[in-house]
Amino acid sequence: MGQKRPRCSLHPYFNCPLLFLLGLPFLLKSIEIYRSPLPFRDIDSLSTATESSPLLFPCGFQAVFVGFDHRTSSKFNADELGFSILGHMRKLTESNLVCGTCGNNYTVSVALDSNTGCVRNQKVKSACSWQCGALTDFNLDDNLKDDEVFDEYLESVLVGGERCSNLGGKVYTVVVVNRDEEVKAVVGKHRHAWIIGRVSEADAVEKIAEIFVNIFVNGGKEEGLIHGEFMPVGADGRVVLSFNLLNADPRDWIYDWDFQTIDEILLAPIIEALGAVANISVESQVLYHTPKSSFSYWDDKRGSYIFSTKDLPFFVNSNEWHLDTSIAAGGRSKILQVVVYIPSAKECPLLLQLPNGDVSMTNGFISPMWGGVIVWNPPGCMRDSESMHPLKHKISAQDLQKVFEVFMGQFRQLFGLKSDNLYVGSTGTSILLASDRGFTEWELDVLSRQHTCFNLLSCATTLGSLSRLVQSLPRMIIMDEIGKQVKFSLKAAQLAQSNASLGIYDASTVSSRQARSLAEDAFFHPSIMSVSYYSFEHCFAVYSPFFLPVSLHVLLAVVREWRRYRQEMKKYLAWTTKRR
Repeated sequence: MGQKRPRCSLHPYFNCPLLFLLGLPFLLKSIEIYRSPLPFRDIDSLSTATESSPLLFPCGFQAVFVGFDHRTSSKFNADELGFSILGHMRKLTESNLVCGTCGNNYTVSVALDSNTGCVRNQKVKSACSWQCGALTDFNLDDNLKDDEVFDEYLESVLVGGERCSNLGGKVYTVVVVNRDEEVKAVVGKHRHAWIIGRVSEADAVEKIAEIFVNIFVNGGKEEGLIHGEFMPVGADGRVVLSFNLLNADPRDWIYDWDFQTIDEILLAPIIEALGAVANISVESQVLYHTPKSSFSYWDDKRGSYIFSTKDLPFFVNSNEWHLDTSIAAGGRSKILQVVVYIPSAKECPLLLQLPNGDVSMTNGFISPMWGGVIVWNPPGCMRDSESMHPLKHKISAQDLQKVFEVFMGQFRQLFGLKSDNLYVGSTGTSILLASDRGFTEWELDVLSRQHTCFNLLSCATTLGSLSRLVQSLPRMIIMDEIGKQVKFSLKAAQLAQSNASLGIYDASTVSSRQARSLAEDAFFHPSIMSVSYYSFEHCFAVYSPFFLPVSLHVLLAVVREWRRYRQEMKKYLAWTTKRR
């Protein structure tokens, strides 16, 4: 008889398939995927809250009537004026209940200031209420000629406006002074405006409502919201302002600038004012041999070279203009380019022609989400010499100031605000005073509300995408760092919503910026970037050569042992039957 083949067993009661089944839990434990728990319910709650109801900020509005007939100074007339202003405001906000505005979440108070005293339609905080007789000792005939003086005087009268804006939203005031002169409406640098002239109460009410809604709430725009694609702030809440001085042909002239003066004197107040909206950093460089890509033609009437708005898409020469130089601006930070282009002697002076045929006063243009270009023509546009080494020049302080003013207008446009000082509405034209910081207080409020809304929407969208991605890929590794970032992002979003409901604008903007940044960090974490594109077919193709041969032998052994078990069972049943 042949030699008996040894069976795969360590004990008469144990064999290979049984050992495999006993070791299967240990095998599964050894290849277990670690997944940090994510708060899926909280993410869904945030997404539902941001999508179902827009985030509306509380606002307070105060209308002051000075110099009107004393017969109107009664509680009844104050209430009537208040209801009339509310009615006009609701007409303007019916189709404007969008995220980032006040919506219907506001209050309106009216004060009638006359010789007999003040009458109000409702009780207002003492720090926010108008001071009776504030304009009695004020020389209106002389001081009204200077809007800056009257603006600062109203700020001193409304000194409580900042203290009462911490809770319950910001308070905005419009003062109407009835005088025998032409009607004039001015919006100051702070949170107040004034209307002066021969104006009736009915006309004043309509004008007040328009200033409250279209200017103080919407920032002078007809829609009330900056669309997401025009938000010039990176996902991490940072903005890099890259200033570039381009010399088209250094063989003609070479210009440099004192950028340190621009940074320390002109840019520092703007960066401080926008501190809640974005973390702004600045860099600069001077480039040479940077011709433009578009063509210009000579105009005898204007005595200059002309390039039109149709040539703007081809003006920027991406092959020759090496503008991105900052390593710190990588990642998700937003880079806004500010280009000061100095043309060569062959096309100097170079002017921009508008579609209506006029020449641009600023001689510059913007590209949304990219930046702006300013064409600066050297004085005289005369070649220094025919030598190969032209003299170096430095842009004067006066010219730098003009260039910076153009940049400031472009920068405001990139943030969705008006670049001029006039607002033309249905009730007339209002003058908008400019601030030394580039943005007035009420404009900063507009930016804070809109950026808070956009950041929360972006945070909810990113976290929702991460939640769906994680649940669709059960084999994805979720590290503890990702779980912490998601939890901190949710906490920051909840804090932003809480501060927004209380009317704390700056704090809500900072928290929303943190929430968006953390959500982006979690979604683009390096540990899951490759796994998100890691399909099951790829996994099977990679690991099947290692496990398929082994699994085949195991399956064959299981089949063989099952057959042997059935044969042995038949023998056992036959033996028991024979024994009986």
